Amino acid sequence: MSDRSHSLLEIRPIIPSAKVTENMSSDEKFQNHTLRPVIKMQNSLLLLVFQNYITKHKNSFYELGMNKRLIFIENAIQKDIKFRNSLKGIIIGQFTTEEYELYILNSSSLNKRMMQMVIERIKDQVQFFEKASLQPV
Repeated sequence: MSDRSHSLLEIRPIIPSAKVTENMSSDEKFQNHTLRPVIKMQNSLLLLVFQNYITKHKNSFYELGMNKRLIFIENAIQKDIKFRNSLKGIIIGQFTTEEYELYILNSSSLNKRMMQMVIERIKDQVQFFEKASLQPV
């Protein structure tokens, strides 16, 4: 294992609930072993990136009710290809070379899992953007 891979694994949070068992699919194993810790580690950056996305879209997010905000989050990540690719880069950039080699074997399916996890994480923390809207820029 390279120094880079070792360093990346060292700084990742441990998620006790993200179990990996023999009877799981390879995608599920990758999700629990790699995606969950990386997304959790990158959480604050993901929130700031989404906050910037809101700003670049003229803060229309703040004029929406809660249900429409959740839809806004989902649409931004699912339909804005450039934004989605940026989010994928934030996550994939934290993979070890070994993990990347596993990722490319089934990237399409893993990308769907990855983006769904990011959507849920941002939705679960939607209150972060309420505080952000009250802060001076």
